This record gives sequence, structure tokens and C-alpha cells, in this order.
Amino acid sequence: MRYRSTRGQIEGQSFESVVLEGLASDGGLYIPEQLPALPSDWQSAWSELTFAELATELISLFVGDDMSHNEVAGLVAKSYSTFNTAEVTPLVSLDPNSNTHILELFHGPTFAFKDVALQFLGNLFEFFLERRNAHSAGHKITVVGATSGDTGSAAIYGLRGKKNVSVFILHPKGRVSPIQEAQMTTVLDDNVHNVSVTGTFDDCQDIVKQLFGRPDFKKEHSLGAINSINWARILAQITYYFYAYFALVRQGIKDPKPVFVVPSGNFGDILAGLYARSLGLPVGKLVIATNANDILDRFLKSGIYEKNSELGVLATPSPAMDILVSSNFERFLWYLARDYEVPASVTDHKQREAQAGKIISQWMDKLKSEGSFAVSPQALEAAREIFWSSNCNDAQTYSTIAKYYARKPNAYLLDPHTAVGVYVADTLRPDIISLGDSDVHTICLSTAHPAKFSEAVLKAVNENGHHLDFQSILPPPFVGLLEKPRRCFECDNSVDAVADYIVKIVAGNE
Repeated sequence: MRYRSTRGQIEGQSFESVVLEGLASDGGLYIPEQLPALPSDWQSAWSELTFAELATELISLFVGDDMSHNEVAGLVAKSYSTFNTAEVTPLVSLDPNSNTHILELFHGPTFAFKDVALQFLGNLFEFFLERRNAHSAGHKITVVGATSGDTGSAAIYGLRGKKNVSVFILHPKGRVSPIQEAQMTTVLDDNVHNVSVTGTFDDCQDIVKQLFGRPDFKKEHSLGAINSINWARILAQITYYFYAYFALVRQGIKDPKPVFVVPSGNFGDILAGLYARSLGLPVGKLVIATNANDILDRFLKSGIYEKNSELGVLATPSPAMDILVSSNFERFLWYLARDYEVPASVTDHKQREAQAGKIISQWMDKLKSEGSFAVSPQALEAAREIFWSSNCNDAQTYSTIAKYYARKPNAYLLDPHTAVGVYVADTLRPDIISLGDSDVHTICLSTAHPAKFSEAVLKAVNENGHHLDFQSILPPPFVGLLEKPRRCFECDNSVDAVADYIVKIVAGNE
């Protein structure tokens, strides 16, 4: 198994190298050079596997010779032993009348879906570094990431105390929830460093990309990525799409072809669903649900990928989705470019891949200089065959939380990100039914525990004539969290300021 960059300058990379490197040196994102084939009997052979067993089978398809099956199994078991349910990502019914389900992805140590990938990635970093150090000492990694809230805490909990790993997490000052900020800044392990940046999440993400774009700095400090630009993040998330499918099968549903509705910001979560579908998982549609920061929804409607530069990033009740540009969308765009933008006269597969990389580079340059680019009608039509999309405004987010909290006897408390997905699922219900009458099952991915967004949840419930005793839903690790000691470095929106801080801290640790 080998990997290439979406920008076309790097290919033939091993799984280990793309995990440790994160972002390709040409600025692109790593993708498999070709997708592996599932076993011919996967639907029967995997139907009764636990989540960890299923993850082991899927991940093993992508690691090549870099890890044995037993090594993958060991890391997977270690990673998911930290979750508070044996199912890891249980599927629960939201509305039996409409066959709508919630895939709960918030049972990890930070109560967010990103734990599924980052508990594994943290162990993966440590595994590869320890193996390298067994042959020659001195191998370390400096992990740098940006967060709108959940990535940061999940990364910190996945990497805290790991040997040979230092982690720097940038978050936009005042733009994460109080619980999210406390989860990050109250972790006082020596290898964990929080940086509060005056700006937006996109500013933080741009700083990270600029650091990776400095070859000497990247090499000197062995930079590694934990954002979903790291391929291992996407890989680990593929598992729960298969697990949800098998959960329906175990409920006695014959040959399900579910519709997955995914609250989407950076496109990583739903990209894992795309890879699951490409591997052969039966999927009716993948539905992109956005908040007011709707670049993905606008693209599916127009074929134009355009920053909302005049308004900038809008603050919403679902802050983890408050983005200007969806970084992971580049991976999907590469496939569109290869299959629909390269002229049909180019029949050689290698040449098509090379030209796809050039097209992606041109698109990304144009996005940076002009704020937008357009794909061909053929590419847009192909995207619509896979994806549907819609958006949800703030008022609709609040009303959806209140609606499902008030339902009897099937009351369910949604976090604001999941509420965006559920609202879109409800809105698109007639279209979903058209895929296969009323028997189609809809699975909404729930990305966080509602206690992480207390202000939004309380506002939604209490201002709609209901009452919520927030203490009754507070997970034990959250009790007293806001009062714990904290450590955080505040700095200007400047790549140089962040680089100087990293140099200072790393030098002090040597």
C-alpha cells in the first residue's frame, strides 16, 4: 500500500511516513494510490465483529508492510479501551416512525467523535517512534494542530504523556465553548502546550499550514499533523460507517442501504463515509449538513467552491463547523479532477493522475488568489450522484434541539452540531423516501455530547418553554472542570509568533 499527494509531486510513500509527516511537502494531502479490495465474504465474515475487531480488519487493509495484523489489533484494542461503552459507537433510534437513527460518536474520553481517530493516532505516533528509536535513538515528533474545539481536546487526550511527542494546539481565542477550552487548558502534562490565537479557526489552520510550508522548520522540529489532513484520521473513521451498517443488519434489516447525514465543517467526517462507500459499503446517499458557514452546500448547488470572504467566518451555536474553507475537500476534488476534468483523450492512468495533481494545484492557487474556482458540469453532476446537501441556520438549530428534547416518549437531547444534521435529515425526508419508499434508514452522525455545549443547549430548551436540569446530563469528568488550574499561551495571529513559541518550548525540553 502506497500513498500519493493530491498536488501530484509526491508518490510512493509508505503508511508510516504519511502518518508521521501529515501534510505532504508539496502542500497536498495524502491519499491511497489505489484502494484495497474488501474480502469477497466481508458481509458475512464481519457481521458479528466487535468495533475493535472491525477496525482491525479495515485498518489492516491500508497499512501495507508497515504493521502486522497483530500489531494493528494491539493498537486498536488499546485505543478503544478508553471508551465508556463496549460498542464504542452505538446506534440508537431517534424516530422509529421515520427509521431515523443516531450514531453516537461521543463515548470517548473527551466526549467527541474525534476521539475515535485521535486515540488511535496518538498510539500510532508512539508505536512508530518507539520502533524507530529501537534502531537509532533521537526520533521525536512535534505535533502541531488547529482546533475549533473538539479536535484540540481529543488530540491532547490522545497524545498526553506519549513518549517522544510534543503537542501544540492552536485555538481561536473566545471562539470555543467553555467546556472545550477547559478540557484543553487544564491538561498540564509536560508535553502538552495550548496556544490561544487572536483570530478565527481558519487563521489558526492557516498558521499550521504555513509552519508545514517552511521546509527547514518542518525538518528541524519533525512536525507532525493531528488535524484531519492526517490520513490516519480519515482511515480510523471509516470503521464506524461499517459498524453502523452491521448494527442495522443485526436488527434484522435485510440488505440495508442507509443514508448517512453528517454535520460537516472540514469535510473529514463525511470523507470517511466516501471511502467506506468506495470500498463497497452499501450507501444510499451521503448528506452534507452545514450551518451558516455553508461553502460545501453552496458548492453542491452551484459547482463553485467560493470563500464567503465578505462575511468571513460566522459564529454559530455549532462552533466546530465554523470554517471558511473545508481542508479535506481537496481529497475529494482530486478524484473529480482525475475522472472528469482531465481530457478524455488522456487514456493512460498514470498521466491522468499526474494531470489531476496539476489541476488541484491550479484550483488551490486560484482559491487563495481569487477566492473561488469552478468545476465542470460533469464533475458537479458526479458529486451530486454521491452527495446531497443542505444548511441549517441558528434558529433552526435551537428549535431542533427543543423539538427532540420535548418528544414523548422518545425524548433525545441533541448537541447543536448533531441538531444541524437532524434538521437537514428532517428537511430532506421526502427525497430520502424517494430512494426506496419508507424502508430507507437514515443515520445521523452525532458528533459530540450535549454537555460540551451547555450555553446552546440550555438556550434551546429553556427558551422554548421547557426546562433542563443541566447537572443531570453532566458526565462525571466535566464536574468541577471549569475550576481546575490551567496553562495556555496567548499570542497574536502570526505564524512567526507561534513558531518562536514552539522553538522556545522545544529548546527548553532538550
